[in-house]
Amino acid sequence: MKESRQAAVGFIFITLLIDVTGLGIIIPVMPKLIQELTGSTNSEAASYGGWLISAYAIMQFLFAPIIGGLSDKYGRRPVLLASLLGFGIDYLFLAFAPTLAWLFVGRLIAGVMGASFTTAGAYMADISTPEKRAQNFGMIGAAFGLGFIIGPVIGGLLGGMGSRIPFIAAAILTLINCLYGYFILPESLKPENRRAFEWKRANPIGTLKSLFRYKVIAGLFVALAFVYISSHAVQSNWAYYTIEKFQWSETMIGISLGVVGLVFAIVQGGLIRIIIPKLGQEKSLYVGLALYAAGFLLYAFATESWMMFAFTIVYCLGGIAGPALQGIMSTVVPPNEQGELQGGFTSLMSISSIIGPFLMNGLFSHFTGPAAPFYFPGAALVVGAVLTLASAVFARSTLKKNLNV
Repeated sequence: MKESRQAAVGFIFITLLIDVTGLGIIIPVMPKLIQELTGSTNSEAASYGGWLISAYAIMQFLFAPIIGGLSDKYGRRPVLLASLLGFGIDYLFLAFAPTLAWLFVGRLIAGVMGASFTTAGAYMADISTPEKRAQNFGMIGAAFGLGFIIGPVIGGLLGGMGSRIPFIAAAILTLINCLYGYFILPESLKPENRRAFEWKRANPIGTLKSLFRYKVIAGLFVALAFVYISSHAVQSNWAYYTIEKFQWSETMIGISLGVVGLVFAIVQGGLIRIIIPKLGQEKSLYVGLALYAAGFLLYAFATESWMMFAFTIVYCLGGIAGPALQGIMSTVVPPNEQGELQGGFTSLMSISSIIGPFLMNGLFSHFTGPAAPFYFPGAALVVGAVLTLASAVFARSTLKKNLNV
């Protein structure tokens, strides 16, 4: 049984690695593509980029609970394969889009089908013992990290050949991933742990309401929302911020994201297995959030390119917070609701991805544009630090009140 579980962790890790690599490939060239299609400045392109992220997030918010519910009824494997196919179609739209509107069409398709990370989380919950859940969720983070080592570097290099080439490469890679999953990935959800699909639970509000009957889940979802929103100070703005402040090229953006991915993978795939068992899940959560906040502030006031690389160590060490928080929350709900919980995570992430890019990209665009009261590209990063500290305070209050810890 132990060997079977380890093999399943390996399967889902490779699937996510290929998927995230495809996602990472397109990041360095997105600002350039938007500017080519709209004739906008970098500051203005950041706003369009925020809209694109929000378009994806809105559709994912609406459809992720449906996908999570379907995976609880039919199993993880078919849902995961369908989502990968949707991502492949999205990249083809991005590769051949003649106008900005077509970029939005592709993002809408990806939002509908974008359940690979949701289902992967449920898959990990299926095959994990309670004491191993946080560490196995860390493997998802490690797949993200390694994918962002490989993907952005490839995207940065391919971007020098043309702004469309990375999108074609991402489409090919994602469709290959779909084939890999079809032939290799086993089903993880046992028949006795499946549940009937219910429309009243398969909607964004219904999913959250259902999960909110667990008081600790409700409180921690709010704390998690602050973390997700703050993360867009980096996720949505990295390329625009480094272009604005340091005049980085697509290649340099790709290399920098590769470094971020490498450090993040070391934390998620290695250090997390030492830190969380030693500190415990709750203390790991607080330490991680403090490091995240420090990372935001260091990025915000960096004055040289090398500082962005050095400060990445602090920021990525904050990555212990996410798996610790997910581990705490996943122990509260029963096995036949893990898919719903992961769908709830994705719905929450989607809400935050609607708010986050508007807030963070809007702050960046405003404080780098002509109407700014003063020029400060790092404004969004400072706000990210404040929200992260607020998350720590809220999480502590919730756990103390509901779990007496």
